Amino acid sequence: MTTHQDKLSSIVEQVKKLISLKQPIKISKAVDSHFVPNPYDTRSKLPKVDLSQMTEVLQIDQANLTCTAESGVTFSDLVRETLKHGLIPYTVPELKGITIGGAVSGCSIESMSYKYGGFHDSCIEYEVITGTGDVLTCTPENNHDLFNMIHGSYGTLGLLTKLKFKLLPAKPFVKMEYRKHSDFSSFWRDLKERCTADDYDFVDGIIHSPKEFIVCLGKMVEKAPYLSSYEWMKIFYKSTQKKAEDFMTIDQYFFRYDTECHWLTKTVPLMETKPARLLLGKTLLGSTNLIKWSNRVKQIMKLKRRPEVVVDVFIPSNKFEEFFRWYETDFDFFPLWIVPYKAPKMYPWIDEKYANAMDGEMFIDCAVYGKPNSDPKIDYSELLEKKTIELNGIKTLISRNHFDPETFWRVYSRNNYEKAKSQTDPHNLFMNLYDKFAPKNY
Repeated sequence: MTTHQDKLSSIVEQVKKLISLKQPIKISKAVDSHFVPNPYDTRSKLPKVDLSQMTEVLQIDQANLTCTAESGVTFSDLVRETLKHGLIPYTVPELKGITIGGAVSGCSIESMSYKYGGFHDSCIEYEVITGTGDVLTCTPENNHDLFNMIHGSYGTLGLLTKLKFKLLPAKPFVKMEYRKHSDFSSFWRDLKERCTADDYDFVDGIIHSPKEFIVCLGKMVEKAPYLSSYEWMKIFYKSTQKKAEDFMTIDQYFFRYDTECHWLTKTVPLMETKPARLLLGKTLLGSTNLIKWSNRVKQIMKLKRRPEVVVDVFIPSNKFEEFFRWYETDFDFFPLWIVPYKAPKMYPWIDEKYANAMDGEMFIDCAVYGKPNSDPKIDYSELLEKKTIELNGIKTLISRNHFDPETFWRVYSRNNYEKAKSQTDPHNLFMNLYDKFAPKNY
């Protein structure tokens, strides 16, 4: 068998050879990237460093409740292994093909984030290959500046190859409760109360329309009177409108949104109908299939005025009501997934002045998936970005971006980023963060 050290040495050699080319490189992984497909992205032509073998769970330490795994391990594979020991990660993103390295480089949260933060907040050690071919072990005590900056750097500071993170004891099933509200105020009050009370394992919400709000609450339980599955014919997000409670295995709960990639199957004609799901479900359903097909047809996307809006924005909780009042009138797209997210500390990649204006540690992740964007007068992607910045929020960089450099570096800490960049990637092998996601790439 190829050991982790063998794989690590191979990647280091690749990096050292690529330095001489004096141009940026692209990372090749075993799974498709969860970035929104971009037909104008020319990075596919760049030289590649191959991380596709980094897919092994290396150790599960039951005594100390930790796991050590390679960066290309997907959360579906990770959960399958940890559950054999009755354990789960602190935060499990909702799509099966997200990798643990990708979850740290970007930001992956879910319904446990109201008390545990993002997956990266449970990490205690990273192994990183720098742009000079050095291998660093980063912990809160050792190389701590880089340890704190890797999250949110989107692979531009180094290559994550191994992670160590904390685990939690788990129960085999999840009992769900769906609390219905007909107005925003009662929904928001209920959501805040549940986050404060901390009396459920899982807390999130779905807004189906300006008159239909649902707080989704889950508890891990030992037994279940029945079980629901949303892997093929049944559609999870629609079930929340019809049911008051539900039961799932815990792994089915974690990936309840995966089959539809939230509700993006709505953008594929007839894919929410039973005949189409029977005939084509094995080929088209599931986030991995949908992303593969999106990449295959991404050149056709050039025929559109603009692609649909697919993005997460993190709104400070004290601005959430203001955001929603704007959203329901000016943006008007539902369903909208709502995830409370408590940042245990303010991250150093956020500009200090910008962070101070957030006034708190709780954010609300508003996940917009599939908003049509063909209006000749309004670019809704840009509209949403501007509103997010106006309210001192953070927008993920996984899809279309419109920032000018001044605005971008008002949100992100240029000083902290450039300090880390100069230490780990002086040849700019992994690209500058702004350049990687600049509007010119769309």
